[in-house]
Amino acid sequence: MTPEVHLINVFPADRNGGNPAPIVAHADGMTLADMQAVAHAYGHECGFVCSPPANSDYDFAFRFWVPNHEMEMCGHATVGAVWLLDKLGLLPKDQLSIWTLSGRIEARVSRDEAHRAHVEITQPQGLVETLLAPDIEAEILSVLGISSNELAPLPIQNASTSRVKTLIPLRDVAVLDSLKPDFRRIEPLCERIGSTGLYPYAASDPDARQFDARQFPRSSGYPEDAATGIAAAALAFGLLELGLVSADDRTVRIRQGRAMGRPSEISLRFRHNAEGQVQGCWLGGNVGFVEEKI
Repeated sequence: MTPEVHLINVFPADRNGGNPAPIVAHADGMTLADMQAVAHAYGHECGFVCSPPANSDYDFAFRFWVPNHEMEMCGHATVGAVWLLDKLGLLPKDQLSIWTLSGRIEARVSRDEAHRAHVEITQPQGLVETLLAPDIEAEILSVLGISSNELAPLPIQNASTSRVKTLIPLRDVAVLDSLKPDFRRIEPLCERIGSTGLYPYAASDPDARQFDARQFPRSSGYPEDAATGIAAAALAFGLLELGLVSADDRTVRIRQGRAMGRPSEISLRFRHNAEGQVQGCWLGGNVGFVEEKI
């Protein structure tokens, strides 16, 4: 089949920024091979909106592909797909439950005074593990092409809400922007440390809870990602573990993509249960059309 693909731009920080997300709003009937073919054609993380599982309380089922494989979850494609469904008049309500391979995702749509839609999706409580082995740190530094004095005095962490990302604290944003990784070595390194990507970061305005990051995925079929919601959510919990942000509901802003010429910004807020304990986060940001392809 030839699906209708809408190219959405997710998390742009300016008119040239954001992460393109090809979205198919009517993907029922597509095979997994069909979905992968779309990802190959566009070279980006793609989202596919399907009917929910039978006899369930879900509103939709979402699938996600990169050129090389299917993913359990993709933050920016989820935000973009919900935004697109709203644009197309296909949302039954403003609060949704979405089936994904990684589990249930809740989404909500709010509107500003100009009636523009703003989408936020949930991510679960983050899991954070410190990587202590000196040989692992040395290999990470070697792959990134930096020395130990370019690290911040903080531990390297593996963190996840949906997929494990390796959080690498750098001394400053200048070090982050100058990285030139050895991309050939990223996949075997990530396999060794149980990660799906390296996510070096630096504090750009810690008082304002603003951090800059870059994402080098393990095996997606492209070397760098302009905006990675799942990695940003993992970073929020890594920062919380280190005491660099507090567990209130003020926004944490993760800027990404500037080194690629596609400046992006992802907004995160911690979610709390009735007792005030953190139980996950809300993830959102700006969305718009790039163009529409038939």
